[in-house]
Amino acid sequence: MEVTVIVGEDEKKMNFEGDKTVKDLLQMMEIPVETVVVKKNQAIIIEEESVEDGDVIEVIKVIYGG
Repeated sequence: MEVTVIVGEDEKKMNFEGDKTVKDLLQMMEIPVETVVVKKNQAIIIEEESVEDGDVIEVIKVIYGG
């Protein structure tokens, strides 16, 4: 399975075997789930969403603080 992952200005293709969720993908990239919002094919999704071949996943880092 191949998906396109966009984080900020960086875009890369990722290949992996088997079924994966967005949470699995973030863990593979060492990105904490709590610090991002994820879009799959232009729609905001939750981390339990399945990733499918050809998907475009955009990871948007959330800035927070006081």
